[in-house]
Amino acid sequence: MTLIKSISGIRGTIGGKVGDNLTPVDAVKFASAYGTFLKNNISKEKLTVVIGRDARISGPMIHNLVVNTLIGLGINVIDLGLSTTPTVEIAVPLEKADGGIILTASHNPKQWNALKLLNAKGEFLSGAEGAKILEIAEAEAFDFSDVDNLGEITVNDAYMDIHIDEVLNLPLVDVDAVKAAKFKVVVDGVNSSGGIIIPKLLEQMGVEVVKLYCEPNGHFPHNPEPLKEHLTDISELVVKEKAHLGVVVDPDVDRLAFISDDGEMFGEEYTLVACADYVLSKTPGNTVSNMSSSRALRDVTKAHNGSYEASAVGEVNVVELMKKNNAIIGGEGNGGIIYPESHYGRDSLVGVALFLTHLANKKMSVAALRASYPEYYMSKNKIELTPQIDVDAILTAMTEKYKNEDISTIDGVKIDFASEWVHLRKSNTEPIIRIYTEAPSQKEADALALRIIDEIKVIAGI
Repeated sequence: MTLIKSISGIRGTIGGKVGDNLTPVDAVKFASAYGTFLKNNISKEKLTVVIGRDARISGPMIHNLVVNTLIGLGINVIDLGLSTTPTVEIAVPLEKADGGIILTASHNPKQWNALKLLNAKGEFLSGAEGAKILEIAEAEAFDFSDVDNLGEITVNDAYMDIHIDEVLNLPLVDVDAVKAAKFKVVVDGVNSSGGIIIPKLLEQMGVEVVKLYCEPNGHFPHNPEPLKEHLTDISELVVKEKAHLGVVVDPDVDRLAFISDDGEMFGEEYTLVACADYVLSKTPGNTVSNMSSSRALRDVTKAHNGSYEASAVGEVNVVELMKKNNAIIGGEGNGGIIYPESHYGRDSLVGVALFLTHLANKKMSVAALRASYPEYYMSKNKIELTPQIDVDAILTAMTEKYKNEDISTIDGVKIDFASEWVHLRKSNTEPIIRIYTEAPSQKEADALALRIIDEIKVIAGI
């Protein structure tokens, strides 16, 4: 089964049987549930929803199904067409809309697509709201409009340019400094909408752009998750072109990774660290990332006399804690930058603009900038258990075993040691415990993971 229904949306592979994959019937059903949820909770004569999509091959099909479903519910649609997740997020409040849907499966391969759901602020729905939509979908409690009350479509293809202007107008984005630095940048847009919007942004900042996989045809030339093993082409091209850096985004442009001038990965975890370092140097304050993100953000925040806290994994959880702590920047270690001065959503455009401004001010190479930050290494593993094993009991036992350490149980179990940490999270769909570790060296991170796996096996009796 490759249809995943969760509080954050619905995601699946295209084709196959209804209920097992993301078929046209499933797309219509879930769009109907979202539209019905809005109608049940917002007292307005006519609702409006903003819709945008990435460049996936299935995008136009899913897009047409979702748009026309909302029209059938009597909801007006502002159609952005080819877009990005952060672009839709900023469009919702600017259009005074009641919600938004981004049609993208983020970093998943081209076989996948999804509906990501937003509220009237352009932010992801809460867990309770997502659960309600799932209930409506399950009950098929839809009431469509009659012919005189159908919704209408308004096409607006200007929002990628509006988004770029909004980023360039941020007070901490110094376009003149970036222009003076005369940067040369290679961009891998994984043949999605990032291949349009990132080069446009860079060109308006006076950057010489070398395009790689920037044709938005949905044929991803490599696995679209921006990890080192998928990025050999851009790493080689950065060196060949003698570029200052490489910029990599995922298909919906909410994850950002950099390639250093020497062709090495800057590190997805350090995208947020570098941007936060710059922002904190100009506007002191607090930061937030999720529990599986690098300790380096904590170190940098403390160096700027700020306060750092970790949230449960998930963008909506990060945003909630950022608001509570008045964090001036935050995000996730997967390359997701959340900068409230712009909006409460992961935004690669904001990340690129802040990073280049930081680099221009530092007047050093990307490799040298990376070397200036605390050195941490991660190991990501999982242990598969039989369905009969009580995963919660194992996590409880691990909590008891390490009760004298600094422990958090807000999202699985995270154990902070003096120089390293481990985060254990159970899967909601299968008997798996995911094990994330971080330490000052890769050897230490791997060794900690193996030790914890062995301890879990002893507790589980396997």
